[in-house]
Amino acid sequence: MIEIIPNWHPILVHFTVGLLATSVALHFAAILIRKETLRAQIITVARWNLWIGTAITAITVLAGLHAFSTVPHQLQSQHLAMLDHRAWALGTAALFAVLALWCGFLPHRGRFLFLALLAVAGMGLAATGYKGGELVFRHGLGVMPQPAAPEKHHHDHGGHEAHHHPEGD
Repeated sequence: MIEIIPNWHPILVHFTVGLLATSVALHFAAILIRKETLRAQIITVARWNLWIGTAITAITVLAGLHAFSTVPHQLQSQHLAMLDHRAWALGTAALFAVLALWCGFLPHRGRFLFLALLAVAGMGLAATGYKGGELVFRHGLGVMPQPAAPEKHHHDHGGHEAHHHPEGD
């Protein structure tokens, strides 16, 4: 595997988030459309995004479980954050899977309940993504450590003048 990328989860997760978020947005946008043919097209695109997004999510979850067991994490706070992210991810993925099946087999039943659960799934997706981002940016998991800088780097980046960077240009 590529040295800088310890696993495929960070790559796959972007497809999951993009496709499923687009599906949620399109399902709700369809409510606002009056023209029946356009609304039908938007719902079709929303369903395809849901189905493809859910399929990729299955692969993303498997890659995430692999990352969970292989990414080094020595601190208790890192482990707890990983457990929290995993719980949100599994619950959200399960809800999207149910909605994808619903959309495939019962597309015209319980539209209000479907949209309500889709909104919950969308919020779960946002929370899961946030918690995954925290693993990387707050806890430093899954990234290569930066070498210590030989000297401090202090200056104002607000001006338009050229800056000298002692670490190298």
